[in-house]
Amino acid sequence: MPMERIHGNRKRLVVLTGAGMSAESGIMTFRDENGRWRQNDWRELACADAFVRNHAQVLDFYNDRRRQLAQVSPNKGHLLLAELEKDYEVYVITQNVDDLHERAGSSNVLHLHGDLTEVTSSADPQNPSYVKKYPLETPILVDDMASDGSALRPNVVWFGEPVSNIVEASRIIEKADVFVVIGTSLKVRPAADLLMYCPFTSPFYVIDPKPAELRLPYKMTYIREPATVGVESLIALLADET
Repeated sequence: MPMERIHGNRKRLVVLTGAGMSAESGIMTFRDENGRWRQNDWRELACADAFVRNHAQVLDFYNDRRRQLAQVSPNKGHLLLAELEKDYEVYVITQNVDDLHERAGSSNVLHLHGDLTEVTSSADPQNPSYVKKYPLETPILVDDMASDGSALRPNVVWFGEPVSNIVEASRIIEKADVFVVIGTSLKVRPAADLLMYCPFTSPFYVIDPKPAELRLPYKMTYIREPATVGVESLIALLADET
C-alpha cells in the first residue's frame, strides 16, 4: 500500500525490521535454531506449488499463524518506533507479515513480504485490485473465492515469487537521514540488498543481540540488544547526536 508522505523539515528515519522485531511479542522467527523453517518444510507450506498440491494444508498453516497473530500485541520496541514520529519523519520497511507496527501506531509501514491480515487471488496474487482485508478471527476456507473466481490465499509473498515493493523500499532508503536495521539476519534476498541504498553520509544502526557482521562501506553502530531494549538505546544515541 502506498506510504503516506510527511511534510516538513524533520529528519527522515528509515527502519528495516525482520523477525527479531516481533519475536518478543511471541511471533516465532524463521531461520533461528528453533525457527519455523527448522520445524516445517517451506516446500510444503510456502510456495505456489504447495498451494496447488495441498490447498487445505497450506490454508491450515496460515490460519494457525493468523490466529496466533490475533492473540499477541506490539512490544515495547514497536511502540517506541511509533513514538519517534514525534521527532522524525519515520518510515518502517518490514519483512514481517504481522501488523504489529500498525497496531503500535506507526503511520508509514511498507510490507515487503505481504500482510497476514489480507487475502488475495491465487491466480493473480500481486494485483492490488484483488487484495482485501480479512478478519484474523475468520479462517480462510478452501471454498473461499477471490473476485476473479480463483481460490483465496493469504496475501504473503511465497518462495519463488517476486517482491513487488522492493523498488519502493529502495527509493525510501535512498533518502534516509538515519537508517536503522532491527532483528534481521540479512540472509534473505532481495531484502538484504536494500542496505546498499543507504546514503554514505547517513548514520547507520544495527539492533540485534547477535547481529550479522556486515562488510559494507559504511560506519555502522551495533546495538547488541533485543528490539525492546535496543530501540530504547537507539533513542538515547539519537538524542546525544542532536
